[in-house]
Amino acid sequence: MKKTIRIMGGIALCLFTVAVNGQTETQPAKPVNNWEARKNPTVDSITSQYAGKYIAPRPALTSADIFPVVGKYESAANADAAAVTISLDGQNKGIVWIGGLPQGKVKAMLRKSPAVYKIPAQKTEDGKEVAEGTLIFDKETNTLSICIGKLYDAANPALVFSAPVEEPATTVKTSKTKKTIQPKAWMYTGTKLITETAAK
Repeated sequence: MKKTIRIMGGIALCLFTVAVNGQTETQPAKPVNNWEARKNPTVDSITSQYAGKYIAPRPALTSADIFPVVGKYESAANADAAAVTISLDGQNKGIVWIGGLPQGKVKAMLRKSPAVYKIPAQKTEDGKEVAEGTLIFDKETNTLSICIGKLYDAANPALVFSAPVEEPATTVKTSKTKKTIQPKAWMYTGTKLITETAAK
């Protein structure tokens, strides 16, 4: 019995040795590829012609670039609306709210990007009736122009600021006579206040 155990132990030791040697067989090392496209002489000869001629990428558009009308305005000409603020609607980016007007807080809808808006006829939160109008912000001169009381002209919105437009007259009936009242347009011109941001 002892002899059998020794033979079995020897066989197990031989099998263990064969298994260990079979697993530790070494593979030949793969060569490391250090090739880089930029160090290739052909690529280098082509790109060297354009060195210094690359155009810097355009910076990403900011909210002020997309909606330049948003901000605060001051007017020396309009004492009744010396400080006007324009803010985006929280739900619809095509709508802005104009605050600081004598008519109250008024809504305007984007018609031509970036800054031509139609002011629809509406009733303010205070219950005041506001006639249709036009809002245009000129980014080059930093000037806001508002006209309330003249219809928005889709073909040429700036026309309401330059040429007088004949509006339909309304007839008011009294007990004895009829009066024709011509609506009077309200105009506003203001300059945008530039807010300086501190450099980081």
